[in-house]
Amino acid sequence: EVQPVESGGGSVQAGGSLRLSCVLQHTVSCTYALSWYRQFPGKEREFVSGFNSDGTTRYADSVKGRFNMSQGNTKNTVLLQMDSLKAEDTAIYFCKTEVSGMNWYCRGDHWGKGTLVIISS
Repeated sequence: EVQPVESGGGSVQAGGSLRLSCVLQHTVSCTYALSWYRQFPGKEREFVSGFNSDGTTRYADSVKGRFNMSQGNTKNTVLLQMDSLKAEDTAIYFCKTEVSGMNWYCRGDHWGKGTLVIISS
């Protein structure tokens, strides 16, 4: 019922930019909180960017000042603008959806399949 889909990954030189998009498809009305994670080879998935409870955005220390998350054209879309990219940003980027709401079925976390970002130098 809930499926986030990432897009926008690719290969870019260090110092360049990419914009990732996460579009959430769902069949029921709940509260959906979208966030970004990334995973390096041989490592656990780590937090990149998300929303605080008050609606403000937060970022991992490694991307502060370079990445910016924002709402897309619809409430079911979130963007991740990545500037001043570094080789160490190379990873698979995942969109995560936290589902909540007053209805019993509004619960759980759902992950996209990921989009690959490769930064070359």
